[in-house]
Amino acid sequence: MTKKCEQVDVCVIGAGHAGCEAALACARLGLETIIFTVSVDSIALMPCNPNVGGSSKGHLVRELDALGGEMGKNIDRTFIQSKMLNVSKGPAVHSLRAQADKAEYSRAMRKVLESQEHLTIKQAEVCELLWEDMGEASQPGNLPKSLEGAGGKPGNPEGREASSMEASSERNQKTYRKKVKGVRTFTGMLYECKAVVLCTGTYLGARCLCGESITYTGPNGLQAATHLTRSLKEMGIELRRFKTGTPARMDGRSIDFSRMEEQLGDERIVPFSFSTDPDSIQKEQVSCWLTYTNEKTHEIIRGNLDRSPIYAGIIEGTGPRYCPSIEDKVVKFADKERHQVFIEPEGLHTNEMYVGGMSSSLPEDVQLAMYRTVPGLEHCRIVRNAYAIEYDCIHAGQLEATLEFRDVRGLFSAGQFNGSSGYEEAACQGLVAGVNAAMSILGKPPLTIDRSEGYIGVLIDDLVTKDNREPYRMMTSRAEYRLLLRQDNADLRLRKKGYEAGLISEEEYQALLEKERLIDREVERLKGTSVGANREIQNFLEAHGSSPLKTAASLAELLCRPELSYEVLGEIDRGREALPAAVLEQVEIEIKYEGYILRQKRQVEQFRKMEKKLIPQDMDYDQVSSLRLEARQHLKLFRPSSIGQASRISGVSPADISVLLVYLERYGKDLP
Repeated sequence: MTKKCEQVDVCVIGAGHAGCEAALACARLGLETIIFTVSVDSIALMPCNPNVGGSSKGHLVRELDALGGEMGKNIDRTFIQSKMLNVSKGPAVHSLRAQADKAEYSRAMRKVLESQEHLTIKQAEVCELLWEDMGEASQPGNLPKSLEGAGGKPGNPEGREASSMEASSERNQKTYRKKVKGVRTFTGMLYECKAVVLCTGTYLGARCLCGESITYTGPNGLQAATHLTRSLKEMGIELRRFKTGTPARMDGRSIDFSRMEEQLGDERIVPFSFSTDPDSIQKEQVSCWLTYTNEKTHEIIRGNLDRSPIYAGIIEGTGPRYCPSIEDKVVKFADKERHQVFIEPEGLHTNEMYVGGMSSSLPEDVQLAMYRTVPGLEHCRIVRNAYAIEYDCIHAGQLEATLEFRDVRGLFSAGQFNGSSGYEEAACQGLVAGVNAAMSILGKPPLTIDRSEGYIGVLIDDLVTKDNREPYRMMTSRAEYRLLLRQDNADLRLRKKGYEAGLISEEEYQALLEKERLIDREVERLKGTSVGANREIQNFLEAHGSSPLKTAASLAELLCRPELSYEVLGEIDRGREALPAAVLEQVEIEIKYEGYILRQKRQVEQFRKMEKKLIPQDMDYDQVSSLRLEARQHLKLFRPSSIGQASRISGVSPADISVLLVYLERYGKDLP
């Protein structure tokens, strides 16, 4: 019996934050794209915390927006509270965080997808990837071997066009052993395509645990994806088992907020998207609340650890170290008398409140008892129980920096399926994977971001070069060049890449160039404008607690003083031109931190020298006799493309890098 087959350019599997960005990127680049989801109600779902951004994550969202992504725009449409974090510290760690109306965020993103030309949403479970060995191309009219038994002969699908990346690097072409050809759904429908992007999130092989109760569902009780794992294993893809969790949701009417500390949003709201007019999003905000656990809470938890799936050995997967359950906190930080608990509204049209900081998999009766020991929650009523969720994901060392599988042409992967955690990390990977899936089809250069260019580069490099044994979470400390990679200059760093990829309009790009021009001109003006040590200037400096001048100084030199700001200098710089706030912010940072910025730029130059020292993909590390066994094993597993990347692989020491450099210098010309 012949089964019908549809033809598209790209299949995106999963419609979470990664899937949405991947599908939108492909469709906006003109490719016919279909996005599969086990439930259309799960599109852009926030199954855990109802917010976007936060420390380091705000950087990711700003960078995503600079490249042409949607998350920043969508949270600007649907936030109910916004706050800039770490404002008492330097600009490198300032991070925007917004509380979302969870249901509205999902609805708004779904509307964007439904309105996008070239994009189709399909509620269906993908159960199999269709592929062929690269050495065994299918004959016209025949299915490749891996499709045999799937039913029907959909005709000869066109092969993917060779990308410029492949054309310029023969060694990359040699690494492909398989080629993706399409997907099959559980109902038997076949979809031929030129690229597939895996964005399965926490749905693949998922099971949720609450005490002794186990349900084989995805988050929020939605249907899990139970069939694709087998197909991936048959392709030789290495899978892992990770876990995450979420706290309970409370009925807000049962909470005594008078016993908690109110957490307000910023008086002046800063948008996530560089395209959002700040004046258009100023509105009344809701409050969040802060309370704490106590010794009674901890006593209840300790007395019931034997009923926790984590400590009873029921959970197989590895959880995130930087976002532990309340059980883990109590056990691992036994000396702490209390832990923070944030009470956050789930939206404007619901009473549900998210209990941040108290993720748990304890039984329901224990949950209720422990929550009711927290000030303000003494009479709380649980709407949704806390639970842990286990799921299948990959070892991301199988991926290139483009997020394409090294061995499978046309197969890309993004999001929590890559072993990361967080909506923001997922969305950024989704855009990169989606753009590169499109570039591979269009025969254009891939989009890559290195560690010196963005937090996205740090994120992806860490995923593909390190043996991450737990869900990866982005942190500012992971970025070596964080003074350059601030959230405020994400557009200046990455907008051009988004423009070259085709996701940023000509109008947006010209606006960026004008912003750069205004910044450069104002910096030069301040450096070239001097003020003398006259009475007016001395009085001004004294009034602002600044030391007097002995000789003339430029306005830029005065701006370098920590007690003075660009705004304050307006008192003695009366003829200045009125400039946009975003321009003034960059001018002030560039001048105040000029010395530190120049030093970090020199570090970046050294980093790039190492990145330019390329290593053949098919290099035989067994021939490098002086390499330690551990280094040889890891280098063969990760197959780094450069000395710089090799230096960041776990288990490869500086001494091993020296050996590699000597070997490449001596024998490099004779290598394939």
